[in-house]
Amino acid sequence: MKQPLINNRFVQKFNLTTPIALAPMALATGGNLAAACARAGALSLVGGGYGDLSWTKREYMDALTRLDGDELSLSRLGCGFISWKLEEDSSAFDWLLDQPQKPAAIMLSFGDPTHFSKILIDHQIPVICQIQSFSQLPQAVDAGASVIVAQGAEAGGHGMNNFEGRSTFTFVPEIADWLANHSPQTVLLAAGGVADGRGLAASLMLGADGALIGSRLWATEESLAADTAKQTAIPINGDGTARSEIFDILRSKNWPKQFDFRAIRNQLHRKWESQTDELRANPEEAIQDYLEGVQQEDYSRAHITVGQAVGLINEVDSAEQVIHDIDAEAAELLSKSLI
Repeated sequence: MKQPLINNRFVQKFNLTTPIALAPMALATGGNLAAACARAGALSLVGGGYGDLSWTKREYMDALTRLDGDELSLSRLGCGFISWKLEEDSSAFDWLLDQPQKPAAIMLSFGDPTHFSKILIDHQIPVICQIQSFSQLPQAVDAGASVIVAQGAEAGGHGMNNFEGRSTFTFVPEIADWLANHSPQTVLLAAGGVADGRGLAASLMLGADGALIGSRLWATEESLAADTAKQTAIPINGDGTARSEIFDILRSKNWPKQFDFRAIRNQLHRKWESQTDELRANPEEAIQDYLEGVQQEDYSRAHITVGQAVGLINEVDSAEQVIHDIDAEAAELLSKSLI
């Protein structure tokens, strides 16, 4: 086993070689990306997302097949789900629990995790709870979370809305302080805006034990995101994303009101920014426009799910290379801070 450059309790708990976790990005974190990240020494969470049984089964089994015989990498493989969606359909969650290879961990996000975390604890599977506000922290700890992910509003995809969202830079140390006093055994990961070694090192300095990384690993060779989308994202800087409910409306996603969606602020998004009430009331024509954009891979209309860290993405590399580069840069920066 490769010796970790950064060795801490998160790394030790999950047999990792780097304090990085792969974000379970719906429709992007499939079996190939999860397997690649597990082999690279990260905790890898397949994007179970909305709990679609056929998708989760196909991608999770693909990861297992790719890691066949590699027991160490298999011990780093888990999955992530949307809690409120599991309440509507838990078939993918139930299927996963029936598999002979026990997941390394299951991440629950966006909703009360208590019911499903109890089931996971009964199966002796570590629970990861992602939170977006300080008020959600006691509930997650009481639910038995082994790991808390503090997600800042910089993150791509779903997160807390602009009005209530927190910055990763202030959110993480506040959570770290509370955990130190109330639940010191609980591991903490930072999420939102972490895309290079500087971000990982900063996360550790702020009191986290590691980072959950999405956007940077979205832009890798193994990600299920379309190549056209990845290439479209590369020239975009951090000013080029927006957080709103627009793409949820266009995709007919019935998300709880406190959460919305960050993606590249493209032409279709801009069209509806001042007319969101009208879009919500009469979405049919706009939905058709969006769906045609998806079919044609026209990203002036189709969405690209990345966070503000998109401005730090300059090329599409292998997941292994991305993880190696982030880990090495962070280790070097942290070693300099000790001089």
